[in-house]
Amino acid sequence: MAENTYLIRGAAILGGEAEDLLIRNGTIEARGKDLSADDATVVDAAGLIALPGMVDVHTHLREPGREDAETVETGTRAAALGGFTAVHAMANSNPVADTAGVVEQVHSLGRASGWVDVRPVGAVTVGLAGEQLAELGAMADSRAQVRMFSDDGICVHDPVLMRRALEYVKAFDGVVAQHAQEPRLTAGAQMNEGTVSAVLGLTGWPAVAEESIIARDVLLAQHVGSRLHVCHVSTAGSVEIVRWAKARGINVTAEVTPHHLLLTDELVRSYDPVYKVNPPLRTDADVQALREGLADGTIDVVGTDHAPHPSEHKECEWAQAAMGMTGLETALSVVQETMIETGLMTWADFARVTSFTPAVIGRVADQGRPLEVGEPANVILVDPAARWTVDPHKMATMGRNSPFKGKELPGTVVATFFKGHPTVLDGQLNTPYRYPAVSSN
Repeated sequence: MAENTYLIRGAAILGGEAEDLLIRNGTIEARGKDLSADDATVVDAAGLIALPGMVDVHTHLREPGREDAETVETGTRAAALGGFTAVHAMANSNPVADTAGVVEQVHSLGRASGWVDVRPVGAVTVGLAGEQLAELGAMADSRAQVRMFSDDGICVHDPVLMRRALEYVKAFDGVVAQHAQEPRLTAGAQMNEGTVSAVLGLTGWPAVAEESIIARDVLLAQHVGSRLHVCHVSTAGSVEIVRWAKARGINVTAEVTPHHLLLTDELVRSYDPVYKVNPPLRTDADVQALREGLADGTIDVVGTDHAPHPSEHKECEWAQAAMGMTGLETALSVVQETMIETGLMTWADFARVTSFTPAVIGRVADQGRPLEVGEPANVILVDPAARWTVDPHKMATMGRNSPFKGKELPGTVVATFFKGHPTVLDGQLNTPYRYPAVSSN
């Protein structure tokens, strides 16, 4: 049997009718009923759902410089197991991905690993310092072909600098992804500002610190005529501002994380630092507004904000703990629980917010494509009826800081096909895709 030919038999395409998919040489060659191919490896997908490979617009792979937290190899293994075939690697590495050289290094590490497509995100400002623009054009023209730029983890709070960045990226159809946080309103903040923070005596992070930056930036994007993407929207007010901006025709997109779709600030009563994250967990009212915003299209995509940390940075007192949670291997299950099992979305909607639209935002041409003849074979098979209990120590990521530890979640990724190659089979890592050698001539 040919190693590059697979017949997926009896999968429910986007949760619909069961069909077969014939994959050959990285492409979907045929789709229909009762397909056959003598040279194909048959994958029995009865009872499974076939979806396009997920695309994450917000992943922290930490390499270079923070290999104690994660590497491109371990992070992309986790991504493949989670059903992703492409991830956007955020710029807050060490050194910061603010030059063509660093983004090309990350891009090369991704190709060498071969588990998913790694798309580097370039920094907006040099060293994430918020003082001068980074080499945006050079990163766009590099082999990595960067199209998304972000200082994520730090807000580009200078409005003049933000305007210049929005103007600059227009030249190559780029997008600025903003971490919306007014620093002067969040100095020393430890959690969401509200009833729980008052009871616990922890410095609160008000919703207006996020909402004020989003309001400013959508107006800047309108003025400049450029693309703006808002990272990890977390408040009901933010949803309303994005909804208002879209109604005015402003070119803005927004993401929500799985943990903000499920968890609330009530969990902080435990003082467990696994629940410390940026932006913080909000109220139940915010969670409901985020779910509704994702369902009605106000929020465009789910972004994991996968943020692994060494254990010593999370297993300590709350005030000293790092902010962040892992998310690549639990994202599909959390979205299934919060959006599909609640009746707010279908599996076709799931494909829109986790694959089709993220690929458009990141300008990833060969990802997020429909499962049709002639399209790239980036495909995942999901068992929606399966249940599993989260154990961070059994995950591929180096980070053990999962807020879902011990929680039973629905849905498992049974197989992941990246460029037609099965990187995951039977829920286990198989072998990575090997890119063709590039001629030096």
